[in-house]
Amino acid sequence: MTARSTRSTTAKTRTSRLAAVAAVAVVGSVLLTACGDQTEGGSATPTKSGDTASGNANAAPLFSKLPADIQKAGVIKVGTDASYAPMEFTEGGKIVGVDPDIAAALGKQLGVDFQFTSGTFDGLITSIYTGRQDLIMSSMTDNKKRQEGLDDNGKKIGKGIDFVDYFSSGVSLLVKKGNPQGINSLDDLCGKTVAVQRGTIYEDTFKAQATKCGANKLTIQAFDTDAEAQTRVKAGGAVADLNDYPVAAYIAKTSGGGNDFEVVGSQSDVGLFGIGVSKENTQLRDAVKEALDAIIKDGTYADALKKWDVEDSAVKSATVNAGK
Repeated sequence: MTARSTRSTTAKTRTSRLAAVAAVAVVGSVLLTACGDQTEGGSATPTKSGDTASGNANAAPLFSKLPADIQKAGVIKVGTDASYAPMEFTEGGKIVGVDPDIAAALGKQLGVDFQFTSGTFDGLITSIYTGRQDLIMSSMTDNKKRQEGLDDNGKKIGKGIDFVDYFSSGVSLLVKKGNPQGINSLDDLCGKTVAVQRGTIYEDTFKAQATKCGANKLTIQAFDTDAEAQTRVKAGGAVADLNDYPVAAYIAKTSGGGNDFEVVGSQSDVGLFGIGVSKENTQLRDAVKEALDAIIKDGTYADALKKWDVEDSAVKSATVNAGK
């Protein structure tokens, strides 16, 4: 599988977003509170981690590995875009999904609460360097562009971030149920209009395809959220959206009782999703990596993926900046 994780530079260089998270616990609950650096209207729902709430955080296996300021605060602030089911989405006023459940398991190892805040995807990296967030968990593709802070042309546009890679996935096309336009590959999109979430690898993939289409123009409509892109496809204003396979499959299965969309073609561009962290905070990065290896070993990572039917996207061990 790939990952929204394709949120890379081109179809060939993309590495998997398999966007705000919160709540459900595998071995503990996740704290969600509203923080400011995302968009207005960003959502969050607070709950408490058992260890921290009871004052026993120091007993957690990896608590001592955390930076002193996070130990003192008892929380890790996490930016996300909670509009990406089943990875992260809002249900019953809470942010739930694969990423919140993995975060809950990580919190158990680290002895702190993960405090998720939902905002727009393209503002998440900035939130790390303004100090609003400590981590990003939002199905964000780990790629060299993001690691080095480069734009699509290789120009330096900001600080890069490090990634702790935790999920593997590929991308798939999502079309209207019945596939009325007969779309089965990216090449079938030439001369047509597509919809996509702004700032994602998917948008980069469509831009690369537009160049390939040449005079047979591919028109790209970019939106703040993937939900808006889906609505455009459903209404017939665009022929396809592009998503990580787990997300596309979930949408096709659940939207309109399975009557709105279908997944077409084969998966492409398999890559890695990463937990984003400042390059200046290597201690936090390394603590998260160690915690991920721990939950892979003890089985709680596998439990989180199984709950959401994404076991095929599991990684065997934690890596840092392994995206291409």
